[in-house]
Amino acid sequence: MAAISTTEESDEGGDLLLWVLVWGELAAFGILLLGYLVMSVLHPESFALAKLHLAPRLAGFNTIVLLTSSWQAALAVRYQDKPQLQRLFLLLAATLGFVFVALKFVEYGSEWSATGDPNLQTFFELYFLVTGFHLAHVAFVGLLFVFASIRLERSTIIILTTVWHVIDIVWLVMFPVIYLT
Repeated sequence: MAAISTTEESDEGGDLLLWVLVWGELAAFGILLLGYLVMSVLHPESFALAKLHLAPRLAGFNTIVLLTSSWQAALAVRYQDKPQLQRLFLLLAATLGFVFVALKFVEYGSEWSATGDPNLQTFFELYFLVTGFHLAHVAFVGLLFVFASIRLERSTIIILTTVWHVIDIVWLVMFPVIYLT
């Protein structure tokens, strides 16, 4: 016989505001990526040349960092009955998010010199816009994970983890589109 769940338990992550946020984020990133793709079709030579200045291996490693961070966030949700572990997993998720940010800035540093070439300007404007928007999300939600670790509330952790997974999904689309095509 199935156990009867309370309203709070059965509505986890089902808040309308959460789903408006998730779909809004997906739409915003979708529009940015669509713009990037359209311009890459209109300017294939300059985009191909500009991509030679990117660091796909570093971005690949950063993908592993971001996914590992997401795993830690998922563990924080899983261990709701163990506050010390939950706090640890939230802080690990945040720390790995900040590692992603730091590595992205290292990557930006190596790419910055190529931005002065007028032939590559369109690519790098879009590249920094799309990846920078993603980076801002990683940094902001990472900071929210730190705050959430101070005051553990299940609903907050579920919302943040859901948004974190959306950020991952966006990166998993961005990575091959920008670095591997």
